[in-house]
Amino acid sequence: MTMPSALAVGAARGAVELKQFFRERGSVVFTFSFPAVLLILLGSIFEGDVIAGDVSGGQVLTAGFAAAGIVSTSFVNLGTSLAVERDDGTLRRLRSTPMPPTSFFLGKIVLVVVAGIAELVLLLVIGVLMFDVALPGEPFAWLTMGWLFALGVTACSLLGIAASSLARSARSAGITTMLPYTVLLFISGVYVPLGSLPGWMADLGAVFPVTWLAQGFRAALLPDYMAAAEPSGRWELGKAAVVLALWCIGGLVLCLTTFRWRSGPTR
Repeated sequence: MTMPSALAVGAARGAVELKQFFRERGSVVFTFSFPAVLLILLGSIFEGDVIAGDVSGGQVLTAGFAAAGIVSTSFVNLGTSLAVERDDGTLRRLRSTPMPPTSFFLGKIVLVVVAGIAELVLLLVIGVLMFDVALPGEPFAWLTMGWLFALGVTACSLLGIAASSLARSARSAGITTMLPYTVLLFISGVYVPLGSLPGWMADLGAVFPVTWLAQGFRAALLPDYMAAAEPSGRWELGKAAVVLALWCIGGLVLCLTTFRWRSGPTR
């Protein structure tokens, strides 16, 4: 009898992860509504502000929150759920089954990708309907959003897996991911324009993926002349790709060195 491949088991595990996720209504509502509600509130407040040309505050915020949504469905959701599963013994039980660890994480990736695409679509729909965001007409812009999504989901998922080991229990899981997530949105130009931040704060934000995800989505969704509002005065898509790729590598190293299947100091 031929055993199923790790990829096939991972796909099956992904279906299980999706069913479990969408059955937990509270988690689903929070994951999808947090960035969406903030976009609606802040976008409505600043929609009347013209940033440059005919670009409104709501349109700029939509691009920034597209990045925030990716981080929410990957870093926050994955980091929190893994910490809870470790605390209640789910990870320990799964580790004792014949399922390869690779298949388990492939299942998590399926969940993150599906949730991330759904979140991104939701935020873009809000932007189009409420703030007159014009979806890109050029294939290059869609390609840009595609590789930004792929690199962003990969980097933030790996960081979420690593961050899950910082939580001592399920109760502390939320703060372990939500606090850095909220801080990063402020210092990465999602809530506040980068030009309005103190120099040291903007420099600190530029170290992390959110700044580059947000700038990349602004490059894809806003007119080219909006590049003048960036700190460098231009879209730095090449630099964004390099920074995100480096975080993918760094996140993988952190996962391999910190991830634990059991609660406590042992791995």
